[in-house]
Amino acid sequence: MTRLPMDDGMKEFQQKLIEVETEAEHLLLARHQLIENDRVRNANREALTALRKKAKTTKTSVPTPFESIMKEVEGADSKTLVKEICRTCGNHDSMEHTWMMFPGSDIFSRVPFHAAHSILEKDQERLEYEAKTLQSHVKEKSFSISEMGALADKISPGIVRSMVTLTDTSK
Repeated sequence: MTRLPMDDGMKEFQQKLIEVETEAEHLLLARHQLIENDRVRNANREALTALRKKAKTTKTSVPTPFESIMKEVEGADSKTLVKEICRTCGNHDSMEHTWMMFPGSDIFSRVPFHAAHSILEKDQERLEYEAKTLQSHVKEKSFSISEMGALADKISPGIVRSMVTLTDTSK
């Protein structure tokens, strides 16, 4: 079978189509990863809320170390001036053990309450950073695909629609 040589216009069209498809694939992967990241962030947030309920605290209910100092300064003879109070544990026994499944694994472990929420809070910070990075990546890829929009001038929407709906069938 002999192949007919492609003219330059068709080669250029094929190359632009490959570039757009590659960018679109990266965009879809980033969106999928962003959705997965959001799912994990929500689960983390729910776990942190459950731990705060168990400790009977909220994000703002535990006094800051400065507030603790000011309360104790008035009658402090031999007391320590700075009493570290965890914003999540509050007056809860931080050494009380709680069950936790470690992020990214299927292993349950009994860990101290303070360690459990500390791990979750650090993981939540990491997930927040990754979400912002992924969102900027999605914006960048979307803009890149938009910039390649010159194809819309050369291909009618009907042809693009037919290319999108093509399916491979085995004979």
